Amino acid sequence: MSPNGKITLSISEDSSLSVAVMNGKERRLMRIDCGKIRQIPGSVSVHNVDYYMVCGKRRHCRNEFSEVKYLLENSDTLSVRVYDDGIAWTGCRGYEVDLSGASHSWLQDWSDCYEGFYNKDKGSKYGSRYGYPALFEYGDRDVFLLLSESSIGADNAAASLYDTGRTGVYEIRPDGEEYPGWQTAVIGSLSDVVESTLINDNSPVDRLDDVSWIKPGVASWVYWAYNHGSNDFDIIRRYVDMACELSLPYVLIDAEWDEMKNGHSIHDAVSYALEKGVRPMIWYNSSVGWVNGAPGPKFRLNEPENREKEFAWCEENGIAGVKIDFFSGDTNRNIKYMMDLLECAARHRLLVNFHGVTIPRGWQRTYPNLVSMEAVYGAEWYNNVSTFTDKAARHNATLPFTRNVIGSMDYTPCAFTDSQHPHITTDAHELALTVLFESGIQHLADRPESFLSQPYEIREFLSELPTAWDDTFLLGGYPGDYVVMARQKGDEWYICGINGNDSSREISIDVDRLPGIMHGKKMVMITDSPDADKTWKICEIDKIPSIVIMKPRGGFIIKLK
Repeated sequence: MSPNGKITLSISEDSSLSVAVMNGKERRLMRIDCGKIRQIPGSVSVHNVDYYMVCGKRRHCRNEFSEVKYLLENSDTLSVRVYDDGIAWTGCRGYEVDLSGASHSWLQDWSDCYEGFYNKDKGSKYGSRYGYPALFEYGDRDVFLLLSESSIGADNAAASLYDTGRTGVYEIRPDGEEYPGWQTAVIGSLSDVVESTLINDNSPVDRLDDVSWIKPGVASWVYWAYNHGSNDFDIIRRYVDMACELSLPYVLIDAEWDEMKNGHSIHDAVSYALEKGVRPMIWYNSSVGWVNGAPGPKFRLNEPENREKEFAWCEENGIAGVKIDFFSGDTNRNIKYMMDLLECAARHRLLVNFHGVTIPRGWQRTYPNLVSMEAVYGAEWYNNVSTFTDKAARHNATLPFTRNVIGSMDYTPCAFTDSQHPHITTDAHELALTVLFESGIQHLADRPESFLSQPYEIREFLSELPTAWDDTFLLGGYPGDYVVMARQKGDEWYICGINGNDSSREISIDVDRLPGIMHGKKMVMITDSPDADKTWKICEIDKIPSIVIMKPRGGFIIKLK
């Protein structure tokens, strides 16, 4: 039983492990079928978790769990931890979980970069593979279960779900012969799931003695508007100037900087940024995934001696961090390679942002220099295909309940103009994403002239935007429909909301969940203007509205400073 008594384990008649939740009545959520098991006498222990994060949805994280061990038929040991907001287990591989009691599910077809849409109630098809996290609803919004993985290390391969052809029954299988990490289910109300830090709670402690050099922040970013802009010194200079004018700490110099045009080099770009007081981050190809036909620089990080040399060069030249792209799935080779990259980068005081990669699995607690990971179908897809235009709003309103629950997500939000394919979300929707989507490094997608031409209040908002939060509260929403979130940074509070629908949406804000500091204060509310010839409506308020009407695919921000 969990320390708070809400989640229980029991051995079913068929000797499988049954997981239930007590919310007025007992409701069985999941059955874990590892074959016949029996509890090892005297194996129950109770533990407290208490730690601080450099970036994430909550700075001070606390939890409790009871751990119990079971003996399997093959003499392996199954360890299960029952937390106040979920469970985690490890010790078996190639087994089934039965979630057939769920009333709804949100599943993403697996790909090695986890860039896809979440499909609601997709149906069963034998052999289909789904990536973590997977969200399940029980009853009519009574209980939710988010299934993912945590505490994965250099000896593991990552796991995913395989459809058995039986509705709601899946095989959990690692991507190789190695054992998976701890399978982890966040359980409770929708707010319990969204606000949970369980993936990090159940992962190894921080391995760094000094984290004072790790500074989360906002970056200007070339790629969304200019596919190959990072090989053009003049374009890079414009994004540096934008970061300087908006007081952003970082600029990302993306792919192909090793082929700089205009008679300049990466040294010139780095020097220009540093002269302007902006710290550059630079891109590398991991050279284990997409290599042939892919952009460079390539093969600079694969061998330990080359990696040390490259990261030492970055450190010596004032580069703040690295974005490493194009990995090739969930195999042990990829997992171990990422661990090696994180440890080497930490030795040289470099921030790390992984792209084209698997999902977070608790590494941000173990390696605080990991400020974000992609593993999301994000705004860069406006640059690739037309599909995103019509689906983005609903997708955006699903991510806070799925992908972003488990760790920082580099979606690259906020664009007021268009890339190769148009967006039909409103400007207030786009601005709200900068708070709604948590990422230790937040890359602003749009062109410099777009941001710099916005009203003063919008520019000020972006200049002061935090990317690491003291606390997070879900104030309303449902996957794909709408979401309202509150985040705290010191004395500053932000409330943001987006509408995932193609029609106007009246939503309620659960103001009772907010602390008293939010009441009776002067706040600024930014939303879509009701006038067709205006973009923004910006006004001062002294009370958080309990009801907000959002435009189709619209949004809003309320800021208390």
